[in-house]
Amino acid sequence: MVMFSVTRKETAPIDGQKPGTSGLRKKVKVFTQPNYLHNFVQSTFNALGAEKVRGATLVVSGDGRYYSKDAIQIITKMAAANGVRRIWIGQNGLLSTPAVSAVIRERVGADGSKATGAFILTASHNPGGPNEDFGIKYNMENGGPAPEGITDKIFENTKTIKEYLIAEDLPDVDILTIGLTSFAGPEGQFDVDVFDSASDYVKLMKSIFDFESIRKLLSSPKFTFCYDALHGVAGAYAKRIFVEELGAQESSLLNCTPKEDFGGGHPDPNLTYAKELVARMGLGKSSSGDEPPEFGAAADGDADRNMVLGKRFFVTPSDSVAIIAANAVESIPYFSAGLKGVARSMPTSAALDVVAKNLNLKFFEVPTGWKFFGNLMDAGLCSVCGEESFGTGSDHIREKDGIWAVLAWLSILAHKNKENLDGGNLVTVEDIVRKHWATYGRHYYTRYDYENVDAGAAKELMANLVKMQSSLSEVNDLVKGIRSDVSKVADADEFEYKDPVDGSVSKHQGIRYLFEDGSRLVFRLSGTGSEGATIRLYIEQYEKDPSKTGRDSQEALAPLVEVALKLSKMEELTGRSAPTVIT
Repeated sequence: MVMFSVTRKETAPIDGQKPGTSGLRKKVKVFTQPNYLHNFVQSTFNALGAEKVRGATLVVSGDGRYYSKDAIQIITKMAAANGVRRIWIGQNGLLSTPAVSAVIRERVGADGSKATGAFILTASHNPGGPNEDFGIKYNMENGGPAPEGITDKIFENTKTIKEYLIAEDLPDVDILTIGLTSFAGPEGQFDVDVFDSASDYVKLMKSIFDFESIRKLLSSPKFTFCYDALHGVAGAYAKRIFVEELGAQESSLLNCTPKEDFGGGHPDPNLTYAKELVARMGLGKSSSGDEPPEFGAAADGDADRNMVLGKRFFVTPSDSVAIIAANAVESIPYFSAGLKGVARSMPTSAALDVVAKNLNLKFFEVPTGWKFFGNLMDAGLCSVCGEESFGTGSDHIREKDGIWAVLAWLSILAHKNKENLDGGNLVTVEDIVRKHWATYGRHYYTRYDYENVDAGAAKELMANLVKMQSSLSEVNDLVKGIRSDVSKVADADEFEYKDPVDGSVSKHQGIRYLFEDGSRLVFRLSGTGSEGATIRLYIEQYEKDPSKTGRDSQEALAPLVEVALKLSKMEELTGRSAPTVIT
């Protein structure tokens, strides 16, 4: 057994290491500064405290982006030096963010050990490569992101850190080969267990869904399927689940080889960046002439986000979570006893609210950040939840889960078509969505993203919007001058949330303008980028009349969009005449 020793290395604080709701994200060149990653990891160990670190079992893996392999070696050596008992690493260093949560919650080691936390190496849906983004976050023993109390401690520690511990003489671990390697250190044995990235997650999915009914759907000549991993970590699961378990053709998989730079693309599953899938599904500007598949889906870099498409038809994430909730009990065995409750993030459309009201379900509106859903789930208050930013999930884990969402949709399609795969017309994705609108009404909805805006300009824009809320009569005069066909503003505020589980209060979570007819404008600064600021503008209009639910979304929302842009002085303050992305 190889021996190792512990070295105390002097260091100094490096500015700008405050982790947000999704961890710490910076350019690779920032993370490769001397001691930058080391400082964050040691600050995390210090924030957790010796009682949670010594003897612990930790997961260390991620989406495989550039610098991940180096980071895994650094974290492993630091974990050994800090008294961690064992490290679990997905083969090739790959584990999706939802799979990490599943491993923490479900996996039992050969010696009976259970994971107590994880370092997840991902910058989510942001690009990868030497000149692009890297990220790291810590998840807790429930499988969910660290709460604000921990991330605040991490940040405070990064400002005062003077030393870190590392086992410099610990050999680099072989992350390509499955197996257990043991080392001996000053505090005893230290194990590194490299395991199959997909087996635990596949087992969990098979316990949730009726794979046989989905297999029957996928084997029908009427039904065609396409899945695009955007060269992210979802590719490590797609072949195992969709091809080997469910019988889909391998040709139905696009970009399912994980790459450090995501093939030079932007691994964000939306209509702008998932170009190949969008074209194949008949939604691109140019058409190949081939008949599109009946169902298509995409994942982001770490496989926690999803996009769902029908033939020439886009399903908004807000509609997607509402439709899953409305059909879960009859379509998904895991929910056969009923839903405990449902929840959405504040910027997400109110489509889920209407389902909850009609089905008499507990409903929660929370700030952006999956930890808020996690609190509700841990308290047994929520079964299905979602965010408009292409995140959907349930209480099977404590992260959003892109492949779970795709399997949920396939389950609904399988249930709706169980009587007509051998005869009769196929119930399509579009059929399901339009029937949902006819039943519950339609929430016309769009999001405008203005990425890498000057941070000062973004703050000025938001401050002006808050200031205007002090006089709604003046706001309504402005609105009437912009578009006389838009309803009056009935209320306006900055969203604030009091957690019903732990009583914590989250302020300044987004600026809302609420109109008399149920329309909404929401403005929010996003912390998911690595530089500059991202302004997100959410525009929503509710239509109950079934005869008016078939309009083009951008056409229906055009009056509200005009009001939003002029009210906020978007172009005047940011210099942007158009958003970077429209979803």
